[in-house]
Amino acid sequence: MAAFIIKRLIQSIFVMLAVSLLAFALFRFVGDPVAVMVGQETSVEDQERLREQLGLNDPVVVQYTRFVGSLVRGDFGFSYRTRQPIGEMILERMPATLELGIVSLLISLSVGIPAGIYTALRNDGVLANAILVVTLVGVSIPTFVIGIFLIYLFGVQLGWLPTFGRGDVVEIGWWKTNFLSLGGLRALILPAITLGVYQLTLTMRMVRSEMQDVMNTDFIKFAIARGIDYRTVHYRHALRNSMVPVITIIGLQFGGIIAFSIVTESVFQWPGMGLLFLDSIRYVDIPVMSVYLVIIALIFVIINLTVDILYFIIDPRVRLKAEGS
Repeated sequence: MAAFIIKRLIQSIFVMLAVSLLAFALFRFVGDPVAVMVGQETSVEDQERLREQLGLNDPVVVQYTRFVGSLVRGDFGFSYRTRQPIGEMILERMPATLELGIVSLLISLSVGIPAGIYTALRNDGVLANAILVVTLVGVSIPTFVIGIFLIYLFGVQLGWLPTFGRGDVVEIGWWKTNFLSLGGLRALILPAITLGVYQLTLTMRMVRSEMQDVMNTDFIKFAIARGIDYRTVHYRHALRNSMVPVITIIGLQFGGIIAFSIVTESVFQWPGMGLLFLDSIRYVDIPVMSVYLVIIALIFVIINLTVDILYFIIDPRVRLKAEGS
């Protein structure tokens, strides 16, 4: 197992280097950060002096090496626009995004897995077909449209839930949480549902597909022929075997929720990392954009590494393949 983990770690390091190079190269040509930092009345000499202080006149290789070295040391630099350390800005916004992502993932799993099991076992039922139609509509509608509809229905027409911001939060050290206040929980409902709807449909269809494939295998037919009751066959044998590939999807879903929460955070003005990224694009804040992409890539790498290890533990076929290679 140690060799397997070391191999995955080496692959992860190369992935992070590639992402850091991509982030550095992309945002180097987005715009002139000096023009954002200074006013129009600033002289050309002062602009050049500032450019020299920021190291923007150094060769590209030197700038990239300095960029990667700073990331490895945990020094993310400072924002060109606010002059704040980027690490502090990310830590301030991270709790909002992580809590939104966790609740959205729980919604997608708590609804998607039972719905996937039901539609797989009641394949020709009216309710199962209705669920499939509804999920097809849900996955076809853009996320921002779902968010606007929920705002209009539950915020404007009914007035039940807040439509923007985090509401009341409770501070636990540097972490600001929505979970410990009623206002924070109410503010979390609409954006979490909006972000979880798309993931819910993916979860349901994956569970349904895997469950149907397992139900058609020989060992399930043999278990039924032996007279084992259907509940045991369905939930002890079929479900357990069908959930193995779903673990990968669940891990990638959480990473996707974190990475693609930008639209939802923009619609609900949710003060998370996605909204910070949008603000940095608006003001050509290149360091913030670059660090955001690297952090999102790191989250994906950590999740994939965790999923690979779980796969190695759960599925004996992966262990045999790893040992054979």
